Amino acid sequence: MNAEGIRELARACGFELAGVASALPAEDRARYHDWVAAGWAGKMGYLTDHRAEVRDDPRQLLASAKSIICVGKLYQTPWPHTARFDAHDRGWISRYAWGEDYHDVMRRGLERLEGMLRESVGGALESRICVDTAPLLERSYARLAGLGWIGKNTCLINQQQGSWFFLGELLVSLEIASETPPPDRCGTCTRCIDACPTAAIVPGKGLDATRCISYFTIELRGTIPEEMRAGMGAHIFGCDICQDVCPWNGRAPMTVEESFAPRHFAPRLEEMGAITEDEFRAMFRGTPVSRARYRGFLRNVAVAMGNGGEEKFRGPLEEMARSQDEVVAEHARWALKRIGG
Repeated sequence: MNAEGIRELARACGFELAGVASALPAEDRARYHDWVAAGWAGKMGYLTDHRAEVRDDPRQLLASAKSIICVGKLYQTPWPHTARFDAHDRGWISRYAWGEDYHDVMRRGLERLEGMLRESVGGALESRICVDTAPLLERSYARLAGLGWIGKNTCLINQQQGSWFFLGELLVSLEIASETPPPDRCGTCTRCIDACPTAAIVPGKGLDATRCISYFTIELRGTIPEEMRAGMGAHIFGCDICQDVCPWNGRAPMTVEESFAPRHFAPRLEEMGAITEDEFRAMFRGTPVSRARYRGFLRNVAVAMGNGGEEKFRGPLEEMARSQDEVVAEHARWALKRIGG
């Protein structure tokens, strides 16, 4: 089995991108540890605990691993980007979270790929599937597998496909010739750096998650720093700005995966401010938005209302300000001050 054979199998499993990297310690693992040491992971303990060391070597995930099959699956849909979104009464949900949870979709495809590969080699195969929940420096290996280069916004960018794709990996005990990494084609472009409203992208160094809208709206469980709230705009789950402005995404193709078709991408803030916990769970069940949890979602909605400044938000915000959850209540009070109440 060679890399081209792997690509053929991957395409049959719904992956537009595929390549192979050697299962050796990541070349840029020191850069990752420097990022952790700088405190840029914030409160994401799963990135800084003992699993940070496991990320250094994929053989800690599968002792017999010799190769890493890296795949990419497109998720862009023909709907507006944040750069062209101007509706002050609606909240923005990141494009990747519009449809079914990608973890489930990617795992199904990788399980199929694993089965096809096992059949083609006669069953003599040890393997492990990874879909960004395993401690693996997946962008580093995807670059080594030829899927793209890591841009200034820290996203993996493919020359033909842009960066609107999910990554997944299949660690295998087979020795498969690895690919050649593509050159960095960002050049002197700084659009992502210039467009970030919270200055989270540090030139030449990477992404400071403690300033990132996606971190605030998805990963952070408590209070969002007050000085960062105005820059969050209408974002209530995640952020796409640094990808929206990337020139390589100007002609990026659309996905054909029906599971990624939008369910809710810009819900009305008034309605979201009054949503009950049961309604939240029902509305976003099976989508990545559930990761924010009800409390975090209401907190995010309050901030978006404050930034929207609409008078009609006053009633929902006053109700949220009376919440027994102090995190929700405090963000609602902040929002009321923003709209003059």
